[in-house]
Amino acid sequence: MNEQASRCGYVALLGRPNVGKSTLLNHILRQKLAITSRKPQTTRRNLLGVDTEGPNQAIYIDTPGIHEPSATALNHYMVRAAKSVLKDADVRVMLVEAGRWQSDDDAVMSLLGGGDRTNFVVLTKVDLLADKARLLPEIERLHAYNVFQQIFPVSALKNEGVDAVRREVFASLPEAPHLFDPDQVTDQTERSLVAEIVREKLMRQLGDEIPHSSAVVVERFVSAEHLTEVHADIYVERDSQKRIVIGHQGQRLKLIGTEARKDIEKLLGSKVMLHLWVKVRKGWTNSASLMKRMGYE
Repeated sequence: MNEQASRCGYVALLGRPNVGKSTLLNHILRQKLAITSRKPQTTRRNLLGVDTEGPNQAIYIDTPGIHEPSATALNHYMVRAAKSVLKDADVRVMLVEAGRWQSDDDAVMSLLGGGDRTNFVVLTKVDLLADKARLLPEIERLHAYNVFQQIFPVSALKNEGVDAVRREVFASLPEAPHLFDPDQVTDQTERSLVAEIVREKLMRQLGDEIPHSSAVVVERFVSAEHLTEVHADIYVERDSQKRIVIGHQGQRLKLIGTEARKDIEKLLGSKVMLHLWVKVRKGWTNSASLMKRMGYE
């Protein structure tokens, strides 16, 4: 019996902010890699996640939400990062929130036309759609664009429809040797993943109190046999934001640290000593040099 041909390729996850790209990636990989929150534009960089099963290897790229960028350099950076994967992706998966088509969705779809690339669309959060009868007309409308080869209704949180997406992605990949070891799930360093975990807890704790003017930089990362010591700086743009992050008698910062430490210990498989400091860097979201310092190049 002939061995099944090896398949490997890049899969871009695209969509406007907060449609569920990172949540879908985490469920495809069957582990938490991408940070999530209800706040739009949680994802700032392209994040690579590798899904390997037998002869198939799909290299997913979770992108920042494509939207009309604001005046800040950080927003322009995020939109450029998302669009940069379109040319080289073998499969492009657009995510749309079921029943909530918006103008930014039009902007994303306009990027997918032409060429011979495989385009799928995933209708996310279908479990939140009160009237399921609305789903069929929406699927028919998406079919009418003649852009998508497949349309998948999905509820990632309930793990419904995720396996169908994985199967069709694998089947659409070109025949090629694998680029990553079977047990590798990302090209990100532990240091980078730790910084993202802290930023996730920061965004979840603060809700709408802090806009997208916060960043996390790990300054020290020392791993011993049974203990990893992490020193991380949380950057904001104003003194008032610093006070909000720290909270009354430091309670909010302590809670952010406690929640982050739990996830970091799961990631590293060891005890973690986490030290957090809050610092002000005025105007960093519009400064090329400061953005580079924060890891956005």
